[in-house]
Amino acid sequence: MLVSTQSQGRKPGLLATAVIIVGLWIGGCDATSTNQTGSGIDDKPNVVATSTILTDLTAKIGGDEIDLTGILQPGADPHVYEPVPTDSQALEKADLILYNGYNLEPGIIKLMNAAGVNAKQFAVGEVITPLDFDYQGRREPDPHVWGDAGNGIIMIEAIRDQLIELSPEDVEEFRENAQRLIQELQQLDGWITEQIETIPSNQRRLVTTHDAFQYYARAYGLQITGTLIGISTEEQPSAQTVKNLADAIKGAGVPAIFAETTINPALIKTVAQEAGVKLAPEELYSDSIGAVGSEGDSYVKMLVANTKSIVESLGGKYTAFEVTPQVQETSLLKR
Repeated sequence: MLVSTQSQGRKPGLLATAVIIVGLWIGGCDATSTNQTGSGIDDKPNVVATSTILTDLTAKIGGDEIDLTGILQPGADPHVYEPVPTDSQALEKADLILYNGYNLEPGIIKLMNAAGVNAKQFAVGEVITPLDFDYQGRREPDPHVWGDAGNGIIMIEAIRDQLIELSPEDVEEFRENAQRLIQELQQLDGWITEQIETIPSNQRRLVTTHDAFQYYARAYGLQITGTLIGISTEEQPSAQTVKNLADAIKGAGVPAIFAETTINPALIKTVAQEAGVKLAPEELYSDSIGAVGSEGDSYVKMLVANTKSIVESLGGKYTAFEVTPQVQETSLLKR
């Protein structure tokens, strides 16, 4: 959440003048100091982002030129999140609502459609051509598009363009902020590929709690051996599902499997015990960035932290990610 405050000082020579001016100053501070996310008092456009990933990207692109409200907090699960009254108030005040789409955040989407919201609604994730998954006998789009840093760049460009349309007088700042972030992700994309390639080829197999890493695996050369539950974390695995996954892990020779930060790890621990493999010591960030101060407290850092955990747990050799200044402005090669 972006908060803007102003401080002022006055030093008049006469007491009466001081009283009048101090009174006016206090009144002025009352008006300006309440300029916080969603207030619109400073005439900045009000932008609402649903997921923590979108909030992080939008904050970096919009900078001080927007008032930004993030609905979900770090660690919250968008699949099962139930909106609260303040969410409805934020949506009603918004000029622009950025949401992931592909039904990642069903509760918030339902609220947007029912609250009489007048703001422009834009599904950032839906600018990506989706991978599919099976759900109750039908094919559905996978919403976890951000796992591929190349998709992250496309999302950044979409957010940038929406902000320019909303506030064209700030076009230069939006473009500059977006370009810096794009350049960082271009480096990150190549770095992840290099890290995954250090894992022995027969161990590049990923087992996670829920099916949130299809885009990551496809982009960087991993095979999804299995997941405990499907796309939505609302699913409840049966004892047979646990056994089948443990058997698949034994057959594949997977050295480690992974819990996730937004999901109770109890069942995936059971799978690890059943399969006789270790549970990676570092949980993966799947549907949310981490809390402030954690290893994954931004979109870039969550991808770095996930890669570190995967590489170290599957037998690779991890090298720290460092951003090189003055990156050449090139587009990602098509895979």
